[in-house]
Amino acid sequence: MKIGVVGVGAVGSTAAYAMVLNGVGHEIVLTDYNPKLAMAQAEDIRHATPFSNPTTVRAGDYSDLKDARVVVIAAGVGQKTGETRIDLLARNAGVYASIIPEVLRYAPNAILLVATNPVDIMTKVAAEIAGLPQSRVIGSGTILDTARFRTLLGTHLGISASSVHADVLGEHGDSEVLVWSGARAGNTPLIEFAEQTGKPITDEVRARIDTGVRRAAYSIIEGKGSTNFGIGSGLSRIVQAVINNEHAVISISTVSREILGVKNVALSVPRVVGANGIEATLFPTLAPDEADQLRASAVALDKAASEVLSATQN
Repeated sequence: MKIGVVGVGAVGSTAAYAMVLNGVGHEIVLTDYNPKLAMAQAEDIRHATPFSNPTTVRAGDYSDLKDARVVVIAAGVGQKTGETRIDLLARNAGVYASIIPEVLRYAPNAILLVATNPVDIMTKVAAEIAGLPQSRVIGSGTILDTARFRTLLGTHLGISASSVHADVLGEHGDSEVLVWSGARAGNTPLIEFAEQTGKPITDEVRARIDTGVRRAAYSIIEGKGSTNFGIGSGLSRIVQAVINNEHAVISISTVSREILGVKNVALSVPRVVGANGIEATLFPTLAPDEADQLRASAVALDKAASEVLSATQN
């Protein structure tokens, strides 16, 4: 199956590279406003195929996205000096307004996978522009935050992160909600597992892990300018679930009809992902304080998205 990637900077190119390493899809087409960059990234990734999987990787324009099953959109503009967040978002909405119709012109049946930050608001923008069923406009959401949470819990407990089952919900950003109440190690509730193994979850441990998840992007960006490996792998995982029709449960973003009283807001809760995109939305049992935090996250995202959509319409 063919996969498109629009915008092949650090995130888009790493997502394509991760897909090659993981054997996701048979053909990956890279598209960018800078054709030379797309060609260079395609050639560089193609040189990895002898060590991984025989995936066809090439640069192209929108017409080369024809029949793509999934198109990852990782394009966007940087913030200018003195520019407000809403102004930046409005400019990125303009970028999407030029990209999405061209993608759908050649790949009308594609599932759109949004990676541009702030991803929840851009997912809402993409859904408004595309006019597609909500199941076919997916944001990477908190897949990366969830991976960070599981990694730090695994490190504390001394077990593989893949044996930790815990989610981050809400915004991919400062208002995200770490769901401690439902976390498990293997099939054992997290707190019980931690006590049995002599590694209790104290207030200090909880605070350290919370900060580690919530502030991870800031420390990574301070050190190297951007995050790309974690999110690139996360995007590859979402595409894999679609391509293989896995019916996998992943915490990702899309426009939800209602979340705790907030209507038509894009944020992350667990979703079932298969060949048709999002097949079902799940709502886990939350502790009262977690539900309050998720509602606050939904309200904040709804307000920001409304401001952006209003700015683009004026």
